Amino acid sequence: MLPPAAVKWFARPSSVWWGFAVVHLYFLGWMASFFLSGNTFSDTEQYRQWATAGYNPSDLDGKISPWVYPVLAQLPIFLANIAGPDLYLLIWTLIITALNAAALAFLTSGTRRTTGIAPAWWWLFFTVFMGYLSFARVEGITGPIVLAALLIAAQRPVVAGVLLSIATWIKVWPAAVLVPIMIASRKRVQMLLAGMAVTAVVAAGTWLSGGAAHLLDFLTNQGERGMQLEATFSTPWVWLSVLGLADSRIADNVAINSTEVYGPGASVAAMLMQPLLILAALGGAVLLTWALRNGAEREELFLEGALLMTTAFVVFNKVGSPQFIIWLAPVVVAGLTHDWHRWKVPAALLMGIAMATFIIYPLFYTPLIHANPLMAAVLTARNVLLVVLLWWSVQRTLELGRKARAGRLARA
Repeated sequence: MLPPAAVKWFARPSSVWWGFAVVHLYFLGWMASFFLSGNTFSDTEQYRQWATAGYNPSDLDGKISPWVYPVLAQLPIFLANIAGPDLYLLIWTLIITALNAAALAFLTSGTRRTTGIAPAWWWLFFTVFMGYLSFARVEGITGPIVLAALLIAAQRPVVAGVLLSIATWIKVWPAAVLVPIMIASRKRVQMLLAGMAVTAVVAAGTWLSGGAAHLLDFLTNQGERGMQLEATFSTPWVWLSVLGLADSRIADNVAINSTEVYGPGASVAAMLMQPLLILAALGGAVLLTWALRNGAEREELFLEGALLMTTAFVVFNKVGSPQFIIWLAPVVVAGLTHDWHRWKVPAALLMGIAMATFIIYPLFYTPLIHANPLMAAVLTARNVLLVVLLWWSVQRTLELGRKARAGRLARA
């Protein structure tokens, strides 16, 4: 237990900013070990290549990987090259730091000046483990935007819809947050129109820049993906590879810079994952609609629905990259801000998932791809926790609908 003076200090809004400074200066120092010699870290090398070559996939001639993100991802990826290739990683890190600072200011101001402090500390501890990914991936750009949208969604759903639509055109996953808010909001029609307006502006801008033919490249440039190593449903083939059974193996898909599992049924599983993901999303939408019609409280419903949908997007995804765990953090932070007691369980589960992911990447990813049994066990534990988190979100959404229904019947 911390002494009372320490507890009081951690409860101050100013203390969160000291924590923010420590965490972000650490990662700036980590990235400095790369950018001071003109290098990049992890996926930022791919981003630098795109920024240097320009967005023109037809001219890549196999020299660099094809563009795989929605078109608005060009904004941060190209902006980071403003000071030249040698300082690319520095500018990229500063962009994410600025976005995180804006989100933290929003989280700890106004009516959230008190309720946002503990969730902010949770987010900083999460970043300690996941920063090696969030500072090197587009998720670091979209995460703060999604958090801001969730914090205002109850009062300003249309503005939240605009933010989430923009984030979706940077990386697709924020759509998993947008759908539950649209289901729960009384202004869903206005949200839909706002999303269509954002899409129209994006499409018009892409057309005017001469890239209309590439607007949907992110849907087609992924290649014939198999089951990625870290995906939840890849776990059986991971263990078959560890045990050396049935000619199963872990190997690189060089075309898309991915590590995948191979073995009996793996290609069939990869083919089935897309329809399974669609079915999971439809099932989640039906469950949320049922709870809403039973009178569930709207803000809690869209928060739990966002966790349900986002976790489903991770669990039923054949890609399953480590950075996908970052998708869950904004939802949990917003949930903790809304009701700390109710969201303690998913917060604890996600922190455990983040710790396990940190062990996987960046610490011991090489032993994992060489089928190390201990690392396979860590990956399996991480994936089990993801399934438990999905189960929790489904159960709490059911509970929310049942309680609302029981209350309604009691009043009748």
